[in-house]
Amino acid sequence: MTKYVVIYHASESALEQMNSATPEQMAEGMKPWMAWVERCGDGLVDLGTPLAGGQALSTSGASPSGKGVVGYSILQADNMEAAQALLKGHPHLEWAAGCEIEVHESVPLPM
Repeated sequence: MTKYVVIYHASESALEQMNSATPEQMAEGMKPWMAWVERCGDGLVDLGTPLAGGQALSTSGASPSGKGVVGYSILQADNMEAAQALLKGHPHLEWAAGCEIEVHESVPLPM
């Protein structure tokens, strides 16, 4: 099976909504995620974590990434279509306007 890296993007307003949520609202918001975890079964290798404070690094230094990356997950599937099927109905897409998911095939390093 091939691994796929899932990158979650969200708008600034979605991040503000998350940062102002109460612990009860956060717990309620995790319920659809846990249902997605159940649906994925063995296809989910690593649920991942939220991400914050990203930095874009270059030879000239570092700056805030500004790309709205808010989390990641790792899936495994036979092909990209199967990986996308695991993401169908994902709760991140329903969270707030402007939320998107990117999925990338993890390609083995040539040795």
